[in-house]
Amino acid sequence: MKNLETKIPPVFIVLVLGALMWAAKQMTPVLHNTTWHIAVACLVFLMGVGVAVSGAVIFKLEKTTVNPTKPDTASHLVTQGIFQFTRNPMYLGMLLTLIAWGIYLFAPINILFVIVFVIYMNHFQIRPEERAMRKLFGEEFEQYSRKVRRWI
Repeated sequence: MKNLETKIPPVFIVLVLGALMWAAKQMTPVLHNTTWHIAVACLVFLMGVGVAVSGAVIFKLEKTTVNPTKPDTASHLVTQGIFQFTRNPMYLGMLLTLIAWGIYLFAPINILFVIVFVIYMNHFQIRPEERAMRKLFGEEFEQYSRKVRRWI
């Protein structure tokens, strides 16, 4: 399974899980959305997009890689902006969008897909990225990771 590490772009994982969430909704008892479900889903979705975009923008401004399949090409450690609160804002944003999709679909089974996303990302994306950051930035990354949590 180690050969899956940083090989599948996280956005693809979100799209696949989102499709599976929709399929699961089709197979579960019908629960009807209410206005508040849709409103909460939209709010969580916008938060997710905002968190993810803010992380990507800072990476671009700092001229370091945004490519999640090549973490060893990072030019420097980014610790300002949203990165003061989470080490993985793009992944946190993706998680929030999946949660929003689950709220919108209003199928309790979809929480399982959100959990799968977190487990997959921790194992196949974040831990390998952290190994690369330790190798590239050593003690600077260690200090940062002691101060800022992985997700929130």
